[in-house]
Amino acid sequence: MRDDPAARLALTVRTYREPTGRARRHLPFRRAALSFMRWQTHRGVLSPLDASPARSVWWRAVNERLLRDGCESVALVGGLEGEPSSQPVRPWLEFIAKPTGRNWYRAHNASIVGAYLEHRGLAEAENPAERYIADEQGLGRILDYAVIVPRLQRIYQWSAVELGEPRALELARDGNPIYAWPFEERHVWRSPHMRPVGRGLRRATRAR
Repeated sequence: MRDDPAARLALTVRTYREPTGRARRHLPFRRAALSFMRWQTHRGVLSPLDASPARSVWWRAVNERLLRDGCESVALVGGLEGEPSSQPVRPWLEFIAKPTGRNWYRAHNASIVGAYLEHRGLAEAENPAERYIADEQGLGRILDYAVIVPRLQRIYQWSAVELGEPRALELARDGNPIYAWPFEERHVWRSPHMRPVGRGLRRATRAR
């Protein structure tokens, strides 16, 4: 199913049903997972590599890691012998045992961060537009500049502990993301002309 986006979507649905097919408490979280999957499918980044225009090797690899972690956790719950093959699988097991919003968010992000770390070389080979993944309405960028960037180093430090993944600290340096661009090009994350709403958000959320 690597070259079949529809099959990837179907596999996502199956992982939220667990081995029994009756995991009702987990189904509400399936909507969030499918929303993320459909966004990727709509953009075409999961299409076969020989499609025109060329598709994203990096996005396909990140998505594959997310699916693989989900499948492995379901298999372990279903009786597969052995230990989790990677750290991100453990939060998925915790989510399956206790399907809360916090546990889902932690498991999902653990897989995404693990995929980032595993495929950093692929990310650096993507074109600038794909690396930036700009929000069409600009809201995402406003939040990034005004709220997230000033606290980014602390966010990464917290995430490294919360996800049990100390390598997450390799993705930021001096408050600048370095997973898509090198530190020397950190200016791409800063806006020289922030909108008034962005300036207001930065003032309102400034540490006191």
